[in-house]
Amino acid sequence: MSLSVIVLLTILLGGQTTSSSTPATAAPARPAPPPGSDTYTLGPDSQLQAGVPRGKVEGPFIWKSTVFPGTWREYWVYVPAQYTKARPAAVMVFQDGHKYVNVEQEYRVPVVFDNLIHRKEMPVTIGIFVNPGHSSATLPENRWRADHRSVEYDTPNGDYVRMLVEEILPAVGKSYALTTDPDRRAIAGASSGGICAFTAAWERPDVFRKVVSHIGSFTNIRGGYHYPYLLRKTENKPLRVFLQDGSNDLDNLHGNWPLANQLLASTLKFKGYDYRFEFGDGGHTHTHGGAILPDTLRWLWRDVR
Repeated sequence: MSLSVIVLLTILLGGQTTSSSTPATAAPARPAPPPGSDTYTLGPDSQLQAGVPRGKVEGPFIWKSTVFPGTWREYWVYVPAQYTKARPAAVMVFQDGHKYVNVEQEYRVPVVFDNLIHRKEMPVTIGIFVNPGHSSATLPENRWRADHRSVEYDTPNGDYVRMLVEEILPAVGKSYALTTDPDRRAIAGASSGGICAFTAAWERPDVFRKVVSHIGSFTNIRGGYHYPYLLRKTENKPLRVFLQDGSNDLDNLHGNWPLANQLLASTLKFKGYDYRFEFGDGGHTHTHGGAILPDTLRWLWRDVR
């Protein structure tokens, strides 16, 4: 075959030439994880460890509120093995307590507390795990469906923290010595519980000065989207704030969760707050927040023992 014919065939075949040998086939590229796959795993601090004293969890207790009349709720109390009445314990309150107190799901707070308190990476802390209210003493099987949850959690006012201050903290304080130092009190929650935790500290920095928000709902469910603008025009409050969210979090009629959390984080930075923002690729789940909870608590309590 003449050279001109070979050139013509090469052009017609799109620049490819034939060969009598079989070309090597490249291994297919491994597909990237789909967006929002939440490929986060729990580390050793979220696992039971040999030789670590284990605290106890009491509850659930049932509480009928007067701040929110006609509502009932459950709460649990974690007491570390190192607790003594001689020194009032630090306090951390968790919203949607059923989720955070569960030692088989993402957060496993009692296990994480055991490990970090044992290594003195956080203070001796009593955990209080509070569920939202429900308008019947017969609570829903799915605890996320408590019918007063949005009213209590998403409303940006001082009602919910007043319930904690006037009802839940005194109830626990009857059995255990709790600190009254706001720098040794923290509050946490996820989704609507995240904005609830922030609201509680914002309204009452004399009670709580440390905040953890997982996938916080800083959107327009009941007006919480205003916080970034309110913070910019308000004198700083003595708060330390940890935010976590993911790029595949919710986007719906109430707003865009990733944008809302980024906006709040940018405001905290602009105002010079003591804050940290962990932004991953997850969705509206607890996987990322649970995986980083030990590091979150180390950061939150870094100067308190």
